[in-house]
Amino acid sequence: MIKNPHGGKNSGIHVTYKHDHNLYGRLVYNMGFFDIFKNEIKTEILELDNIKFQVKIHYENRRNSRASIGARAVHIRIPVFLSPKQKLKEELKLKSWVERKLRENIHKYKIQQPKEYKNNDIIKISDKEYILKISFKNKRSSSGRLINNEIHLSVSSNLSKIRQNKHISKLLSRVIGRERLPKLQKRIITLNQEYFHQNINKISFKNQKTRWGSCSGKGNINISTRLLFAPDDVLEYVCIHELAHLKEMNHSKRFWKLVGDAMPDYKEKLKWLKENGGKCSF
Repeated sequence: MIKNPHGGKNSGIHVTYKHDHNLYGRLVYNMGFFDIFKNEIKTEILELDNIKFQVKIHYENRRNSRASIGARAVHIRIPVFLSPKQKLKEELKLKSWVERKLRENIHKYKIQQPKEYKNNDIIKISDKEYILKISFKNKRSSSGRLINNEIHLSVSSNLSKIRQNKHISKLLSRVIGRERLPKLQKRIITLNQEYFHQNINKISFKNQKTRWGSCSGKGNINISTRLLFAPDDVLEYVCIHELAHLKEMNHSKRFWKLVGDAMPDYKEKLKWLKENGGKCSF
């Protein structure tokens, strides 16, 4: 597995506040009754110096409150069992901490803004261009299909603007990933025959946000569709990385020797991912 340094649990900075739970809170947690509380999430926009930051506030099954500044959003996590007054108090405290940290060096923590798509946009993937055709309809779900070089998306008009954009992003990832999959499968099979000689069960593109790739002991290899925005040699490096894991399910010296034998300049590709990976997204 190769993790995306621009996302996931270890990205950005965070602060945690532990709670002195009241008796009811302790009983609910210890007796395993958290399922009676409904997890919720709300999204807000924080604007500082004309820079917009997406803030996601999670009310969830946890013992403490926590805030983190990641590559894509600010996350505030608050125990779901707190009273409305306690929730508001924790929320304001953590928002204050977030704003203070952002103002210390606002450009350092500048968050990758979600892409916004509109009808007739041109999406370039490697050497191919796709024309985006979006229609909004009164329905519950969204769908997409590829017709020649045009991606036709039918998006629910009953969603908020943020949710519509998420649907568009996922559909683009799915439609383009499906079209580019045969090329990926052919390349991975060729690399495997040349260097690794392992049994491969299934090769897939996945809409992975925090990993560039992953593999399993059953021989399944998943590659993030975000790599479609990367140079071909960087995509090939991740394929080699996952193939090497089929022989060494770790990051030992033996593992890196396998990678180096197949791609001697792999460190250059790692460097590219660290410096530019945040720009690769649907």
